Amino acid sequence: WKMDQIIAGVIINILAAGLTSFLYRQGYSIPTTLPQFDITWLAGIPVLGPILNFHGPITYFGIFFIFALWFALYKTPWGLRSRSVGEHPSSADTAGVSVTKLRYLNVTIGGAVGGLAGSYLALEWVGIFERGFTAGKGFTALAIMIFGRWNPLGAFAAAIFFGLAQAVTNQLMIDEVINIPQQFINMLPYVLTIVVLAFAAGKVRPPAAEGQPYEKEKV
Repeated sequence: WKMDQIIAGVIINILAAGLTSFLYRQGYSIPTTLPQFDITWLAGIPVLGPILNFHGPITYFGIFFIFALWFALYKTPWGLRSRSVGEHPSSADTAGVSVTKLRYLNVTIGGAVGGLAGSYLALEWVGIFERGFTAGKGFTALAIMIFGRWNPLGAFAAAIFFGLAQAVTNQLMIDEVINIPQQFINMLPYVLTIVVLAFAAGKVRPPAAEGQPYEKEKV
């Protein structure tokens, strides 16, 4: 439809929030959790073993997907075409790549992975869907993508950094080691997001054609 893709993304996000709230009120939220796996050989690894062991299937798939996506983006023809439609779509079109088709495919894959991240919260972390329980984590994910320079491994490192900030926040609330209102402690991960984005502004370069609808040139 050639509309601004950022605005379209915000609209879809609001629509999804409203739709899930509607389904929640209809009673479709049933408490349940996925099983967690106790992998003996993994538990025996020093330091990393206790961290990586005893998680659910979504967590392990997510870790696998990070490295699989990096390999696919930088070591396969699909990855080369995908990067080309984000950097120079007209050149990709000239080379015979269907820009619109590939973009739709990749947006669908990205949306599915984002939905899987949301299902992790409901099925492995909380155990039930609640309205607003993501607490803006999707926007934090955007900051992670930018801070990671649109690279799966970079985003992985950035996610660990933000995850540590969230863990410190949670521990501060549990231990009550700082005599400040809990609301200010809850703000820390989001303040960190703003600081990181301000620091990264001008230092990272997004794909040249990001957010720009492509219209095939007519000869």
